[in-house]
Amino acid sequence: MVSLPDELLARLDDQARRRGTSRSGLLRELAERELLTDSAERRRQIARALADAAPDGGDNAAAVREQRRGR
Repeated sequence: MVSLPDELLARLDDQARRRGTSRSGLLRELAERELLTDSAERRRQIARALADAAPDGGDNAAAVREQRRGR
């Protein structure tokens, strides 16, 4: 069970009437949209974090060669 303040329920009911749906239908739509938005934002954040990552480990091979030369 979910508890919501009466004022919020009234606003939800008003919005549902305007959209021609039920309160449950509106809540389902809003929840799905929020979850999709959250997932899309998370994908954008990951893409930004990986944008500067070097492919295939970057210069790891060069670092190993340099370390071997120093022995």
